[in-house]
Amino acid sequence: MEKRDSGALTSLLQKLHLNSNEPKNKTLQSYRSPLENTVCQSLISSREKTKCEKTKCRSLLSLCLGVLGQHLEDVIEDLGQIAANFPPDTKMSIVAIARRRKLLNDDILISLADNSWDILDISGSDISDFGLTKVAEMVKTLRAIDISRCSKITAMGVSELVHHCRSLEILRCGGCPRSDCTARRCLGILKPKLNDVQGESWEELDSMDIADGAESLRWLVWPKIDDNSRESLATECPRILVNPKPSPFGFRGVQVPYEALPDITLDDPVVKDIDPKTWAVCGIAPKIGVPSVSTGIELPMAERFRLAFVERDTRLAPKRAKNARQHRRRAEREWMMSSTDAKSVALASQMKRSLHS
Repeated sequence: MEKRDSGALTSLLQKLHLNSNEPKNKTLQSYRSPLENTVCQSLISSREKTKCEKTKCRSLLSLCLGVLGQHLEDVIEDLGQIAANFPPDTKMSIVAIARRRKLLNDDILISLADNSWDILDISGSDISDFGLTKVAEMVKTLRAIDISRCSKITAMGVSELVHHCRSLEILRCGGCPRSDCTARRCLGILKPKLNDVQGESWEELDSMDIADGAESLRWLVWPKIDDNSRESLATECPRILVNPKPSPFGFRGVQVPYEALPDITLDDPVVKDIDPKTWAVCGIAPKIGVPSVSTGIELPMAERFRLAFVERDTRLAPKRAKNARQHRRRAEREWMMSSTDAKSVALASQMKRSLHS
């Protein structure tokens, strides 16, 4: 009985304390330790920050780049003229969108290359030695580049890259069997060759002592590097650090740059404000496969032909739509050039603009 009375009294005192004239937040904070208050404040601020980021409106430039990226295949032929006066950041954003949409090739990259770039991500694209060489000749200030999963780039393209881009510090490679093979063949290119082999340490070398090779390369991101290649680099070129891991203390006492972290995408900051739906692959129907004979289901020959035709028609549908859009644009241009009415309307609009100016 006494326990019940003491419990009721305690609850009454707590209610009176909560209903006092003091602010509610102050009353709740009085029950917490300073550490709990700090944690609660940080959680509240992080939630508010996340909410603000979700409700943040995208800039007009990002919206325009999103629309351009969704219809990028329609303007590839005229992309060099369209992007001639674009800022370097805008050109890099278009390259990043084209890479994500699996449209990046030599022509697109060369038409958008800007000599002020310091990073370049062409991973998983159709860039070949020709495109890489042309860009290396135009953009000699590259500091970081990602050529991973580029099956058309060989040791010749990497050699031209190293030869023209003397400021290259970060190289990301590998990722597929052919790219891994290219990386192994490039070890002799990446190791600097010396004019003076009598020096006692790498720290005593001058830039004039290095005859050839990637003298500025410091970070190599190669996820599936083999043991022989790793040992060869560690022995013959120890200043090239392979696959550094993020750490507050750095890697071998050196702070690891953001572009050299293995688990990041090099061009993510460029498209941070652009809607991911821009490069989302949509409208691809699932493949219709013919059941194998081992399943015990034997389809008639006519049904097999029908399924093969449906699969081919589904695969070629995007290409037909693209060709139809191109024919429509050509027809409109031809009509503008041949029709007298269209010419008169164009001349009248030009005259009106000149009068207003």
